[in-house]
Amino acid sequence: MECLAQDWEQNFAWNSDSYKASHPFQFPPGTEEMFYYQEPRIEGVDIKVFGPQIITKKHFCSAPTRKQVADAAAFWKEHGEPFYEDGWNYIADLGYLPLEIRSVPEGLVVPSKNVLTTYRSTDPKCFWLPGWAETLSIQTWYPITVCTISYQCKLVILKWLEKTGTVEDIAFKLHDFGFRGATSLESAGIYAAAHLMNFIGTDTPPGIHVGRKYYNTRAMLGFSIPAAEHSTVISWGFDNEEMAYANMLKLFGGKGKLVAVVSDSYDLSNAVRNIWCGSLKRRVIESGCTLVVRPDSGDPSKVVVRTLNELKSGFGGAYNDKGYFVLAPSVRVIQGDGIASADAIDKILSAVAEAGFSADNLAFGMGGGLAQHCDRDTLMFAEKNSAIKINGVWYDVCKNPKDAPWKASKKGQLTLAVDSNNQYATVDLKDVGRLGMTDVMQTIFRNGEMLVDETFETIRNR
Repeated sequence: MECLAQDWEQNFAWNSDSYKASHPFQFPPGTEEMFYYQEPRIEGVDIKVFGPQIITKKHFCSAPTRKQVADAAAFWKEHGEPFYEDGWNYIADLGYLPLEIRSVPEGLVVPSKNVLTTYRSTDPKCFWLPGWAETLSIQTWYPITVCTISYQCKLVILKWLEKTGTVEDIAFKLHDFGFRGATSLESAGIYAAAHLMNFIGTDTPPGIHVGRKYYNTRAMLGFSIPAAEHSTVISWGFDNEEMAYANMLKLFGGKGKLVAVVSDSYDLSNAVRNIWCGSLKRRVIESGCTLVVRPDSGDPSKVVVRTLNELKSGFGGAYNDKGYFVLAPSVRVIQGDGIASADAIDKILSAVAEAGFSADNLAFGMGGGLAQHCDRDTLMFAEKNSAIKINGVWYDVCKNPKDAPWKASKKGQLTLAVDSNNQYATVDLKDVGRLGMTDVMQTIFRNGEMLVDETFETIRNR
């Protein structure tokens, strides 16, 4: 079909849920404006906000052309849905989407069950547009969820660093291993950029590119180090495992450098005790680098503690002022297998501390747990209509299903506000002053124009 020959991703007039094509005809006569809000409905979770600027720039900064509207009309007719062609042609002639988008400032941490983003139509002839936009606007669930998961991991790691070591290197303590687990380059870039809000270690370059593209920076937002994978070890053959490791030191060793080597291709304990702590020990020390040993199989808690004990026997170290053992600077450990959640990290670091080791000895890599072990229901994200203007009068609306009371939605023209005790609450915009609160949200977009366009560094600092 001809209309599909063009770049279909760029035609806003057909990129929504199919049933929404019929919605402009369904609202009450005299409808002039609609107000929608977005929230994570899960109980008791601190949400770290990231991504509205990506979604807004990606989808809402341009309007469809008349040619695209005509293509969409042909598509919807064949697809079996009615299409409001006159309304879309009106938007095409405007040259922008008549929407207003407000958002909680990105980087802020707020309690769940609060409004994070709102969408309002700005032209009576396009009152239905916020509902149409919902399909794409709700996709902020992904960067917000990943950013929140990464943030939860950071809090756990900080807890153990504060108890057993120092916090100076926290930014490198959780490395992004998730590129291969992402569903596309686009999703890889979005989730990886969200992770970079909390940490700066990554093996997913698209996250850096997304951060640069949508957040006005040319800075290098994430870093990595040379690392072996199983293929680069086993290609030398079983009898030449030591040569494979020695080659890593030769190529990438040097004063102040880090070299990560997966060491379980055959027998992890043999590699640690007899090669790293044996035949290659002097070479590791004389290279001046920090060797980061990566176990990649077995029970993570047991394997990590065993590896730390073996490296302690081989390289030594010292107890810190908190009474926990820190390995000599020549060696550290990174655990990337089985890291699916903050709880998994907590379990490992608990075992490490119980064995008398500082969390300073250890970093983590997180792959599928970061990129894929989440969906829209992880934080129970929803976007709902909460107010409608009919014949000049605003009405609050909500849903309240008897058989699922937890799905009850909020009503009114909402915003997030904060009181003098720094407590957040979702309130009606008209009530912010009366309650003595301060509006937290900011208008980031109106009628085709980005009104707030922040840098990645600004949001990180926040």
